[in-house]
Amino acid sequence: MSKHTLTMVLRSSGLMLLAALWVSCGGGGVVPGTRNASALRPLPTTYLARHAVCYEGYRGTGPGSETVTDTELLQDLNLLAQGNLTLLRLYNSDDMSLRTLQLIESHHLDIKVQLGCWINSEKYASASALPAIENANQTNIANCIAQANAYPGIVLAVSIGNESMVTWSGQPNTTARMAAYLAQVRPAISQPVTTDDSYEYYAVAKPDVLDNLDFVSLHTYAFTDTLYGLYDWKQASVPAEQRATAMMAAALAREQRNFETARSYLASTGYAALPIVIGETGWKSVATNNELERAHPVNQGMYYNLLEAWRTSGTGPKNIFWFEAFDEPWKGADDGWGLFNVGRQARYVVRGSYPSGTWEPGTYTSANATFYIPTVQSSTITANRFTLYAETAVSGEAHSGQALAWAPWTWGSAVPTISTAAEGTTSMLITPGPLSWGWGTAMTHTSYADDLSAFGTSGYLNFSIKTTYPGSLLFGFQTGNLIDLSLWNVFIPVGAGSYGYYNDGAWHNVKIPISDMLGWGTQGSGLPQPNSASLDLTMVTVPFVLADIYSTTGKPNANNINTPIYLDNIYWSK
Repeated sequence: MSKHTLTMVLRSSGLMLLAALWVSCGGGGVVPGTRNASALRPLPTTYLARHAVCYEGYRGTGPGSETVTDTELLQDLNLLAQGNLTLLRLYNSDDMSLRTLQLIESHHLDIKVQLGCWINSEKYASASALPAIENANQTNIANCIAQANAYPGIVLAVSIGNESMVTWSGQPNTTARMAAYLAQVRPAISQPVTTDDSYEYYAVAKPDVLDNLDFVSLHTYAFTDTLYGLYDWKQASVPAEQRATAMMAAALAREQRNFETARSYLASTGYAALPIVIGETGWKSVATNNELERAHPVNQGMYYNLLEAWRTSGTGPKNIFWFEAFDEPWKGADDGWGLFNVGRQARYVVRGSYPSGTWEPGTYTSANATFYIPTVQSSTITANRFTLYAETAVSGEAHSGQALAWAPWTWGSAVPTISTAAEGTTSMLITPGPLSWGWGTAMTHTSYADDLSAFGTSGYLNFSIKTTYPGSLLFGFQTGNLIDLSLWNVFIPVGAGSYGYYNDGAWHNVKIPISDMLGWGTQGSGLPQPNSASLDLTMVTVPFVLADIYSTTGKPNANNINTPIYLDNIYWSK
C-alpha cells in the first residue's frame, strides 16, 4: 500500500483474473515445490511476539522532495516504543532507513526492524531508461545488504520489493526478475528473506520466487475490498444497533478468507512449510477516498482488536503488520490509515497507551462506530412540480420526504441571503471555492432518494440565477451514490443564451429539458469499476447540482474564479 495510489480499474481487473489464474495454476498447473522447514531460516521468537507496524517518516510532500530530520525520526521512534509498537516494517534501504537504524542503536531503543528494499519496475520504461532503473535497484540492494549486515541485532528480516508481482501492481516486475533479486540478496545476509505482495499473488505464486523465500509476507485489505463489493460489508439485514459489530466481524472474516486462500494454495503446491505473515492490513480512521460509513476512529479500533485476537489465537498469521504508524498526506486518497495523525496525535485505537494530552481531538465510545445505512427510496413523485428551494407555495407541488441540505464539494460557501431574490425575500448565495480542477455544490440527501422517474421524458429542471460568472456553468443532478457503487452524474454545460441563462448580473429564469440533460450522464468519479453505475431516475439522491468542472466547461485549470452566484426558485416540473 505504501508508495502507491492504485488505479481501481487495474485492481478490479486483477481480481477478475485471479479466478482464471487459480484454475490454470492450482491442482496440477504448478510444479510442486520441495521447500521444507529445514531449508528455511526461522523467524526469531521476538519477531513473532512483537506488535508490528509499517513505518515511513514522511510528514509533508513525501519522497523526492521532503527531508525527514533525525529529530523527527527520533520523535516517531520514541512514540512507537512507548506504545509497545516495536517491530517496524521499513520500505526501502536508503538514507532514512540507515538513520533510523542508527537512532535505534544509539538511543538503545527496544525496537526491531523488517528492512525493505524498493524495486523499481522496467515494464513501462523506454530502452534508454533501463540501465538507470537497474542501477537504482542495484543501489537499493547493495544498501539493503550493507544495512542488514551492519545491524544484525536490529534487522530481524528483509523484504525485497513491495506488491511487485500482483496483476494490479503499480510497479510491476516479472517473477523471474524478482526471483533473481531474491537469489542475489539471500546468500549475502543471515536474516530470513521474503517479498511483500498481495494475497492474490500468493494464491498463484510460482516456484522460482517461492524457492527463494524463508517466509511469506502477504497483504490483505478488507477495507479496500469494500470498494469493489467483494463481500457483504454492509450487513444490511442486521439491526442497526448491531450493524457496526457485524460489519467489522465480516471484515475479519474477509481477511481470514484471503489468508486461507493463499495458505491453501501454498500447501497444495508443496510450500506448506513457509510461515505466513500479514505484511500489510489496516482500517482507515478518516475517509479519504469516499469510504463513507466505513472509515471511523472507533471502527479502526474495533478492527485492530479483532486482528490482535486472531494473531494471538495461533490459528492465523505468525504476525500482522498494521498499515500504518502515521498518516502521510502526500498519499492523497491513500491516506488516513495511521494509528497517529500526521501531527503525531494518538488516535482512538491507541489512546490507552498515551496520555490524554497527546490524543487526537474527539470523544468516542463504542456506540460511535459508523455503519451502513441503506438508502430509503420515496414513492414515485406524481405531482407536476417538485420544489427544492422556494418561499412561495404553489398549489399541487410536492417536496422531498427528507430535508435537503446544501453540500459544497469544495470549501466554497452556500448561504441564504436577503440582499436579492427572484421570488420571496431570500435567495441562496453561492461563493465558489475553486480547487485546481474546479468546484461544485449540491442540494443533497442523507441516505434518501426521490423517485423522479415521472419527469424523465417530459420534465424540466427550473431555477432562477443571477451572476456575472464568466463562461459556462454545469447544472444537473445525481442518481445513486458512492456507497452502493451506483453514482451517476448528469451535468449539462450551459452558456449564456442557452435555456434562458445569461451572466449579465440580472435575474433570469432557466428551464432545461431533462431529456437534453440525460445525454451528458456519466458514471460518478471515485467508483472503482467501470460500468458499475447507470442512470436511475427512481433513485435521485442529489436533485440539483451547480458546478464548474474546468475540463468540461473548457476553462484552464487553477484559474481561481470565485465570482458570486445567486440561486432561487429551484424545482423540477412537467
